[in-house]
Amino acid sequence: MLALVTASDRAAGEPTASQSGPHDGQPVRTAAFFDLDKTVIAKSSTLAFSKPFFNQGLLNRRTVLKSTYAQFLFLMSGADHEQMDRMRSYITNMCTGWDVEQIKSIVGETLHDIVDPLVFAEAAELIADHKLCGRDVVVVSASGEEIVAPIARALGATHAMATRMVVEDGRYTGEIAFYCYGEGKVEAIRALAAREGYALDHCYAYSDSITDIPMLESVGHPTAVNPDRALRKEATSRSWPVLTFTKPVSLRARIPAPSGAAVATTAAVGISALAAGALTYSLLRRFTS
Repeated sequence: MLALVTASDRAAGEPTASQSGPHDGQPVRTAAFFDLDKTVIAKSSTLAFSKPFFNQGLLNRRTVLKSTYAQFLFLMSGADHEQMDRMRSYITNMCTGWDVEQIKSIVGETLHDIVDPLVFAEAAELIADHKLCGRDVVVVSASGEEIVAPIARALGATHAMATRMVVEDGRYTGEIAFYCYGEGKVEAIRALAAREGYALDHCYAYSDSITDIPMLESVGHPTAVNPDRALRKEATSRSWPVLTFTKPVSLRARIPAPSGAAVATTAAVGISALAAGALTYSLLRRFTS
């Protein structure tokens, strides 16, 4: 038995997706929204791809070494709004001109090795619990949609919402079409809720970062998972539940072997991987300034 409060425990007395609404007798559709890095998976999904991109000549050795250090700092302290803004700017400069087909090839060849193992066992159980309660499960991440979507599918999630990059003539322009971060996450959640008929007051949200306060505030049942210091303080002041996930398990059995179609869906994951250098840049400035 996992040492955590399950969705059904916390939702005692709350209507599930199969229960009637308070006024019209219609079922209340609900969802559980999960951040990805350090909430569902034990590492940064963006930092993980540094080595294969180095092997293909897309990153230099110095960037890879920085990425290793940044992974450590990210796991220890996370990233605040200022650092995330720097990361976005750094990505737009670094990725310009990268060939999408090359990214597809690299991701298709390395996906299993990179994501295995990543998922917290506690998160997987919590996701299953929400599904048993009749709720949709939505992964919401600032990482690129081409890495978020396969992981979400492996978890059995209903939807995935993530950052989208602009592509012209088969290459990344360095521009972001949609940044799924901060208020952007709320925008995506509200649009999905309107389309799917979710009653957000009855929905759940989970995140580790203070930057996801808007997402947590957008639902009736917010929960901090492995929170950074600022989010832990905020959760305590608001009496939000706090969960600690510590047991990553292998995704290898959860993700099917990549097919041509699967590889095609992972095209811009390289842009997510580029956040390795971006987050490195911001964190190193933070710790060396």
